[in-house]
Amino acid sequence: MAEVATSTTSEQLLVVVDPVARRSDGESVRIAKDVLGAGAAMKLCLPDGPEEFARALARRGARRPVVVGDDRALLRAVSVLHRQRELAACGLSLVPVGDALSLARSLGVPTGTVAAARAVLDGVERRMDLMVDDSDGVVLGALRIPPLSPPPGGEGVREPVADAEDAAGRPWLRTCQSLVRTLVPASRPSRPVSPPEPGPSRLRVEVDGETLVDLNQPVEAVSVAPSASGVASVEVRPVSVGAEASPLLAEGRTVTVSGAHFRYRADTQVSGPVRTRTWVVREGAWSLTVPSGA
Repeated sequence: MAEVATSTTSEQLLVVVDPVARRSDGESVRIAKDVLGAGAAMKLCLPDGPEEFARALARRGARRPVVVGDDRALLRAVSVLHRQRELAACGLSLVPVGDALSLARSLGVPTGTVAAARAVLDGVERRMDLMVDDSDGVVLGALRIPPLSPPPGGEGVREPVADAEDAAGRPWLRTCQSLVRTLVPASRPSRPVSPPEPGPSRLRVEVDGETLVDLNQPVEAVSVAPSASGVASVEVRPVSVGAEASPLLAEGRTVTVSGAHFRYRADTQVSGPVRTRTWVVREGAWSLTVPSGA
């Protein structure tokens, strides 16, 4: 991991550049570094993978972390700080670089490199709600069951397939994976893991302990997203018979989905299959820098 220190003003920034951003759009990364370095004292970190990314955040000291990358890089930073139990006290900033920027846009971050970098220097911190599930996963935006198809070049399934962060932290896992690949006959075609096709599901959805829909009612989709301060909005679309069925709506702090094995898409990741999952809204659990007046 390369680190470059720059001194201009008294404000201290830790600029962590996601490796995907460096490979996909080096020019935008350069512009972000130039704008940030001209306006603040900056320490630049260029991690090569998730393990070094997490280590850089853990060693930030009093510096304000600035992530240069896409939605996945932002989610990774929030997840790392959440696991370190330092998220509430650490304000984050983001300069979006990459193809997956819909989450950043929905959170109020400019997607233009110069505008986003200037917002880091001149913007304000906005406290935001967070949904945390019973496996300690975090959701910044919305989740959907069944998952929508990922965008081109998007993310794969998080469970039960080991992700890149797991492999980075366990070198023996990569060795075992390589050995298994050598033992598989070359003629056998590989079959990538993918979410099942969207279709009716039988799920029980409970909001703050009250059943919104039960297993006897097939549903087409369930969506959950932060709404008013401290609560999530839940929408369940039942399978229509004849006339289109009206969606079932509710708001609450705790949402539990259970039933047949299902996958779900939360922010940028598809996870599952699971038989039950509970999400709890944590009010004002993290903060992100946005432009003043946004």
